[in-house]
Amino acid sequence: MSAPDPTAALEPRLPSPLQPVDDERFARHGLRLLLKRDDLIHPDIPGNKWRKLAPNLRAAAGRPLLTFGGAYSNHLRATAAAGRLLGCPTIGVVRGDELAHRPLNDSLARCADHGMRLVFVDRATYRRKSEPEVLARLLRDSAPDDAYVIPEGGSNALAAEGCASLGRELRGRADVAAVACGTGGTLAGLAAGLGPDQRALAFPVLKGDFLAAETLRIQRSAFGGRRGAWSLDERFHCGGYARTTPELNAFAAEFEARHELPVERTYVAKMLWGLTVLATEGVFPPGTRLAAVITGQPDSSSR
Repeated sequence: MSAPDPTAALEPRLPSPLQPVDDERFARHGLRLLLKRDDLIHPDIPGNKWRKLAPNLRAAAGRPLLTFGGAYSNHLRATAAAGRLLGCPTIGVVRGDELAHRPLNDSLARCADHGMRLVFVDRATYRRKSEPEVLARLLRDSAPDDAYVIPEGGSNALAAEGCASLGRELRGRADVAAVACGTGGTLAGLAAGLGPDQRALAFPVLKGDFLAAETLRIQRSAFGGRRGAWSLDERFHCGGYARTTPELNAFAAEFEARHELPVERTYVAKMLWGLTVLATEGVFPPGTRLAAVITGQPDSSSR
């Protein structure tokens, strides 16, 4: 008999709704814009955070969770919320030991309110967190012996398998599935889950060339040779994670007013902005159905 699924009690809304929107910036080019409302999956663990965390929570089977993130990490907040809801301890290793002596920002305060123990480490140590000896030291100093480790952003093979369900939900319903990309796990799973005539288009929120290699590494670990069709467009990251520009903020505010949809700035707005620019540039053939994955909810730190 298989073990009970601990996430079932959290009552996720799956499959998430696919919402058509009327936007002349797409319609004038013969394109149809659809919003894949993954932000509605769960009020505390929305979007790709649910899809990546759920299989890891099943594997953890109630053990304490140790994971990693920056000062504004959506992943840390979601893990902390999951731990509270499921009654398991959580430890968040936070990049930047200088933060230990400052008041918690809204994001980290929410983690603490959910019961997460925050461990601040220097940036050099954080960069080496996946090295066996560094990870062993962090576990020894910060976590119980039986702690279950989830990588930064929740992106591992199990997470990619969870995100493959997103691709399967879009089979036959879109030609291009667009998503904002932080650590590669969501893109790896989305692309692998799509059908042969579909492709994934990712908009990185981080600078750097690691995302393509990391996405391929996760796909090899999770799916072997199955990767699906995907590409990255790196023009819309605004210079790095959590950074915005006046142009991006103006676009997000206009999109919110036009469609009565609050827009998370760090990830979602960059993806929607990128899609709008590409549509204007004529990148997509007329008749293309574009599914924009709304991965997260806005909060005070993202606006």
